[in-house]
Amino acid sequence: MDVIVVGGGIVGTSAAFHLAKKGVSTALVDASHLGQATAAGTGIVFPWPFPWDAAPVWGFKARAAEHYPLLMAELSEDGHAPGYEVVGGMSVDLEGDDAGFDLMRTLSERPEFATMGRVERLAPGEPRARFPLVPEPYGGLYIEGMARLNGRAARAALFNAAEERGLRYFKGDSRLLWNGHRVTGVRVGSDDLEAPVVIVAAGAWSAGLLAVAGVDLPVHPVRGQMTHFALPGRDTRAWPVVRFGERDYFVSAFGPDRVVTGGTLEPGAGFDRRVTASGLLHNLSTALEVLPELGEATVVETRVGFRPGTPDGLQLLGPVERLPGVLVATGLGGQGLSFGPFQGVVAARLAMGEDPGVDLSAFRPDRSTSPA
Repeated sequence: MDVIVVGGGIVGTSAAFHLAKKGVSTALVDASHLGQATAAGTGIVFPWPFPWDAAPVWGFKARAAEHYPLLMAELSEDGHAPGYEVVGGMSVDLEGDDAGFDLMRTLSERPEFATMGRVERLAPGEPRARFPLVPEPYGGLYIEGMARLNGRAARAALFNAAEERGLRYFKGDSRLLWNGHRVTGVRVGSDDLEAPVVIVAAGAWSAGLLAVAGVDLPVHPVRGQMTHFALPGRDTRAWPVVRFGERDYFVSAFGPDRVVTGGTLEPGAGFDRRVTASGLLHNLSTALEVLPELGEATVVETRVGFRPGTPDGLQLLGPVERLPGVLVATGLGGQGLSFGPFQGVVAARLAMGEDPGVDLSAFRPDRSTSPA
């Protein structure tokens, strides 16, 4: 094999798909950990930079926004529905002035924000007409190009499309093969798989893989508990995603009748995948505070996922000087569904020796990190 990808979330499957599409002999190794962030996310896609982002971050996000709809269309045309729907998004607040309309309208006029589409101001009451649970007094703004993504469906679409192009799959825990000078592949169970390049895209579990050579990868699990509600008799499929500006709180909707609210953010929970009483209380109380009409909804489930967090809040993407043969692609935190597909593209380009197309200086996995 030419490349081994470790990790079957949205980053790893995107890397595997883009490698297989180029005819690169590729294997995907996945431990199928419970709590994979891709499967638990709320599904909100906002792949554009913010004005305060540093230049490398801006460049990465701008390229990701351009790439996203192209990849989703490619998968759909290939017969693999990725669970991607452009439903628009709203940022709402009670005053109607703090939702960021002027900023977003200015950004939407720049060429790199073409996929953002139309930005329009919403008068009080208009957000409720689009998302019928939003209280009547709220106003805000609408962004046409925002989308939602079913992480499980996207992961399956990328995997299946890659497998059709020759991807080999191995399920199980893996360990890097280290000969004292470089990584030569991975061990899965009793099998040694050899390849000159290994992409480590195992999310919050990535640090354990690099410990074989004494490398302390600065990534840690951030537990998130996300609660899903059902509204029997109501069709939520056309509802946009919503951000409550004064709380920076997100809500998304999926068909046929489901609403998913923003979850917990627990950096100290480790890999404990329990649904806790305090976590559920937080989700229910916050959801009912912003959307009181959810009080009559059915609580369907609470999903637990471990986002890969970093001390400085920036992703880890690129080679590791002390581990020749390894490329790291993780650390997107809660932005995996927005930027994971493009992170996989960049990892694939690096594995093939190609120009990554973006400045990766801010994302070096072996950089000195400190809290942002």
